[in-house]
Amino acid sequence: MSVDLSTTYLGLTLANPVVASAGPLTREAESLKKLEAAGVGAAVMPSLFEEEVEHDEWQEHRLHVFGSDSFAEALDYFPEHAVPGDGPQAYLQRVREAKAAVSIPIIASLNGTSRGGWTAYARKIEEAGADALELNVYFMATDPNVTSAEVESRYVELVAEVRATIGIPLAVKIGPYFSSLPNIARQLVEAGANGLVLFNRFLQPDIDLESLSVEPRMTLSSDYEMRLPLRWIAILRSQLATSLAATSGVHDARSVAKLLLAGADVTMTTAALLQQGPQYAGKMIEDLRHWMVEHEYESVQQLKGSMSTENCPNPQAYERANYLRTLISYTGSEI
Repeated sequence: MSVDLSTTYLGLTLANPVVASAGPLTREAESLKKLEAAGVGAAVMPSLFEEEVEHDEWQEHRLHVFGSDSFAEALDYFPEHAVPGDGPQAYLQRVREAKAAVSIPIIASLNGTSRGGWTAYARKIEEAGADALELNVYFMATDPNVTSAEVESRYVELVAEVRATIGIPLAVKIGPYFSSLPNIARQLVEAGANGLVLFNRFLQPDIDLESLSVEPRMTLSSDYEMRLPLRWIAILRSQLATSLAATSGVHDARSVAKLLLAGADVTMTTAALLQQGPQYAGKMIEDLRHWMVEHEYESVQQLKGSMSTENCPNPQAYERANYLRTLISYTGSEI
């Protein structure tokens, strides 16, 4: 039985729904070649951060004006980056190298939280050849005087500003911490997002008991984390006419199949590829093919969304009704 694994994401046709998300393996052209050889449908590059752009522009301004009151010719100097090989220009070069090295779609990424001149790099990323842009909004409100409406406006205005800058497809990667996720999702789509990536993992700090310092801690995702995007994608699938990408906890073909059933157009993975190697993407794709044959699915298109709230015989299982049932049905066998 032949199976069509192709899918559409952000208007792009992908050979399959397994996408390598942002991480060390998607940074350089050589590792991107390995991912392409393994069969991934697309790759998302690590982000260019708002702070990087602003630092670069400040350094350039500082070096331009230093001594200009004494030496007019100083204004003609073109400063080098503070750190060779680092910064926005290096990022644009990596995008160009990625596009020259592989034929799969390359999705660049911008990470920021505020409106400003740094968003002009969205256009430069497009000019460098990226097939699409993922706007990674990594913002946590900690000021008690800032309302939820103000936080949401910040997201929507940022998306609208970037959308006005570029012509390529735009995805927005967000976290799950909104009072009404369906409402902000709709606002982002109306502001110009062609797709949503669910969800951003807000990395949590830890306290070192010896040095009594707050330390960043990077922990790779676990497969159970897949359930959060699964739930919300199943709910949003029938509400929004937009692409939906699932990320966090995608570790094998079973995760991919579940998320597609819920309504995802693509599934994104980083941890599994770092732990198993880039070639593991090929196993995920082949295992997905076998599962589809076994369950008599002819295409990913047929599979997508068949267990979203719109099509599920028990849509309440995604919502409040399942809460009590889950607690009551838990046997606590280890007690």
